Amino acid sequence: MKLVVIAPLLLLLEVSGYAECRCFCQVTGDLDDCTCDVETIDRFNNDQLFPKLQSLLESDYFRFYKVNLNKPCPFWTASNECGLRDCAVQPCSPVSLTLIYQLSVLVFVPSAETREALLDWNKYDDEAERFCVVDDEESPDSQYVDLLLNPERFTGYKGPEAWQIWNSIYEENCFNFVLFSPFLMTRTLFAARTFYSWLEGQCVEKRAFFRLVSGLHASINIHLSARYLLDDSWFQKKWGHNVSEFRQRFDSELTVGEGPKRLRNLYFLYLIELRALAKVLPFFQQSSFQLYTGRPEEDQKHKEQLLDILQLARSFPLHFDEASLFAGDEKEAAKLKEDIRLAFLNISRIMDCVGCFKCRLWGKLQTQGLGTALKILFSERQIEALPKSSNQRPSFQLSRQEIVSLFNAFGRISTSVRELKNFRVLLAEEQ
Repeated sequence: MKLVVIAPLLLLLEVSGYAECRCFCQVTGDLDDCTCDVETIDRFNNDQLFPKLQSLLESDYFRFYKVNLNKPCPFWTASNECGLRDCAVQPCSPVSLTLIYQLSVLVFVPSAETREALLDWNKYDDEAERFCVVDDEESPDSQYVDLLLNPERFTGYKGPEAWQIWNSIYEENCFNFVLFSPFLMTRTLFAARTFYSWLEGQCVEKRAFFRLVSGLHASINIHLSARYLLDDSWFQKKWGHNVSEFRQRFDSELTVGEGPKRLRNLYFLYLIELRALAKVLPFFQQSSFQLYTGRPEEDQKHKEQLLDILQLARSFPLHFDEASLFAGDEKEAAKLKEDIRLAFLNISRIMDCVGCFKCRLWGKLQTQGLGTALKILFSERQIEALPKSSNQRPSFQLSRQEIVSLFNAFGRISTSVRELKNFRVLLAEEQ
């Protein structure tokens, strides 16, 4: 009844041309394939989780991410030289290098008990069925990057190269349906309607896979619009919200109705990653787990801070129910899960084809973070079977690289949801 009452009003607002409504009027209410609604997520994220998570991500354990930005593109000949100044990744400062040295020593040369645990970790990591490619941390090309020195923002990287990345992600990894490409869907209303008619006829797993990819794409576009280079004069560089850029990507009129759907998919992605954080709490509660940085008091403080965030995530009232996935015939479900795992694994490889190094950094981190979240969601039995004693081989493990990517990736999604509140205000002020 509620939808019947407000529908004429929404239509009137959209027709009358309000930019705020054209972006957000459809971004409300219940989400597809979920029991949760947009408003509940907004309140939970913006009022409770976002501030705590941002504070944790500024700590030394989470700000340094080890990554190989020099891996060649495995699919086509790609240029690794981006001529744009803002594409470069800034090296760590001398002070940061000292912290990294301490971190490396403590991660790889700890106590005898922890060394034994780390050997088990590595063994498990080698055997695990991953949803994403993980860089070899021992490779000489893998280096620590200070994420606070290299924030995700608009770099000027666009055009055919950037389009090729997303076209490859959608067209080649979404079960061979050509209309998956958002670039095709925004060209004609017919293409968009045909695609969504097809999508609704697919199984919940394929719908979820598309919404995760679309939500990640939307989140990245929100970051680029929220931290846009507004002024690049010889005496200053000013970054801030670019409302026109946001509208170009999410206004229903400018995207043939696609923009609001992309934003709704962002909320779906938020639910998936939030659910993973809630489920992985027992792993971090183990007494043997520590956030090693070389300063015991701060390490303990940050672990308590992390556990507080995970307890908060677990308290969320309307979690996504992953039991609805892969619940059919056992053989068919196993094949479908493997198809989706391989598709996402392929997407993570495509990140090595991104020509902008800063974009590649954040693309690799966020795909690894989502891959880690999927690994957690489908490791329920292993997490429940975690040993009570450190003498037993762990049934489930996460590497430091996975932990850092998991929380920073969710930090990006959380930031995107928070930025939507800012863009709502800015668009309303334009009327």
